[in-house]
Amino acid sequence: MLAQQLLNGFSLGFVYILVSVGLTMVYGVLKLLHFAHGVIYMVGAFTAMLGIIYLHLPFLIALLFAMVVSAIIGMAIERFAYRPLRGGHPITTLISGVGVAIFLENFFQVIFTSDTRAFPEIGIENTIYHFSQSVSIPNYKFYIIIAGVIGLGLLYSFLKFTRMGLAIQAVAQDMRAASLMGVNVNRVVSATFMLGSALAAAAGVLVALNFNSLFPSMGSIPGLKAFCVVVLGGLGSIGGTVLGGLILGLVESLSDGYLTGMVIDKDAIAFVILIIILLIKPSGLFGKKIEKV
Repeated sequence: MLAQQLLNGFSLGFVYILVSVGLTMVYGVLKLLHFAHGVIYMVGAFTAMLGIIYLHLPFLIALLFAMVVSAIIGMAIERFAYRPLRGGHPITTLISGVGVAIFLENFFQVIFTSDTRAFPEIGIENTIYHFSQSVSIPNYKFYIIIAGVIGLGLLYSFLKFTRMGLAIQAVAQDMRAASLMGVNVNRVVSATFMLGSALAAAAGVLVALNFNSLFPSMGSIPGLKAFCVVVLGGLGSIGGTVLGGLILGLVESLSDGYLTGMVIDKDAIAFVILIIILLIKPSGLFGKKIEKV
């Protein structure tokens, strides 16, 4: 049972990683808590659904389509909700992000209602891979792990080996100095929102496929947990976010498997563990000591 729960935890952890990496990058560049990020997770799932039903796209093309549309929406949020307020009080930008999230969620409720919908058929049977008599994994959860590994690999390559990736790192280190050296800060910020939104959309599509359901408020809890992952790993640390996402996924999976008889929900247990870790190391696992969490 332990091996099975660990495998389930890794699958769940990669969902949190895909959602949280975008938050980490945005905070690293702008020192901004992007509260509209969770709704992009939902937008990606609905966009893929529309692509499959109305455009008759194959699943992989629909996934890429959802990532592109979500990336554009993410850049639009930065351009119209955050950029005019850049340099202002952090509470102002935070409220702007919350307002965008509420608007988009209610907009999708008006169009699709608040009812839960089934994800359309993609022509792939739901099979189970057996590693032993007691350890197995559904193919959709396996796809989540594969997508997470590929996404992280591509993101690492982009940040390390492309000019824009190096520019993102430079702006994250010192925005003013990077600007003085000729880096187009607005373009870097847009690229950061684009990458983060695309990864969050991929997570939304894969989770909707795995659970065969999607609804306009589906991004609320994952968005909140993404903030916890970012804080747990250390604000602005991508490596910390990866480790934090895996820790949260494993904690939830193990609590779901071994504490099913308890009244406390598994989400509450995960947040309690998070609080304990932050009490021990307030800056997060890889955060700088000067930062306060």
